[in-house]
Amino acid sequence: MYLVTMLGNLLIILAISSDSHLYTPMYFFLSNLSIADFGFISTTVPKVIFDIQSHSSVISYAGCLIQLSFFYFFGYLDSSLLTVMAYDRFVAICYPLHYSVIMSPHRCSRLLLVSFLISLLYALLHCLMISQLSFCTNMEIPDFFCDPPQLLKVACNDTSTNKILAYCIGAIFGGIPISGIIFSYYKIVSSILKISSSRGKYKAFSTCGSHLSVVSLFYGTSLGVYFVSVVSHFPRKAAGTSVVYAVITPMLNPFIYSLRNRDIKSALQRLLKRTA
Repeated sequence: MYLVTMLGNLLIILAISSDSHLYTPMYFFLSNLSIADFGFISTTVPKVIFDIQSHSSVISYAGCLIQLSFFYFFGYLDSSLLTVMAYDRFVAICYPLHYSVIMSPHRCSRLLLVSFLISLLYALLHCLMISQLSFCTNMEIPDFFCDPPQLLKVACNDTSTNKILAYCIGAIFGGIPISGIIFSYYKIVSSILKISSSRGKYKAFSTCGSHLSVVSLFYGTSLGVYFVSVVSHFPRKAAGTSVVYAVITPMLNPFIYSLRNRDIKSALQRLLKRTA
């Protein structure tokens, strides 16, 4: 799965960077989404593979903090980029005549920078929250990576304040991108309904199909992991949902975009012909 994910996202990045027809804001953000997926899966799976090969699943305290920081950084960068891509589709459908002006290269770079900085802040908040906890020696985490909800359960000191803080951080940082996506698609649907021809409606909505699929997969699995880790008393169940979120989702994203997008399929075919 790891190799498939790496290869799929690498092909997306190479296809976009090698085809001048794809030098547009939508594909600029898509290539960065592939890079984020690349980093997201690389924070957990290589360590799991190493543990299986070495028959040891030990991780140091510092290593745990580093892993969860990168995991939350790339995870939230995914979320931020999906929100920016929803905004891109909103501008393309609702303001097509002003699209090139609104989504200028300078603005796209600023949106990417803001996504990067917010993701960094989100990761640092989680890292600082966990660093305030105290743990007993030789503790066992009921998951395949250092997940804060599971770490809160095995901490030795009182974690009630940390749990409230974690819920607040999740509500604020999770609510903003979800609200942005919902608002963008509300405006998109309103604009599409005003189109008289059914062919025009289909053409407009088809440009959002891949993005909607990825959004549904990403937020569906992330919300599932969140609620299972908080509510469930069965560690294996929580670990199973974490695998779907951390491994399956990054693996499926390039397939969703390549199979549902004619431009990406054409670019991949041209790339493969040049390398053959």
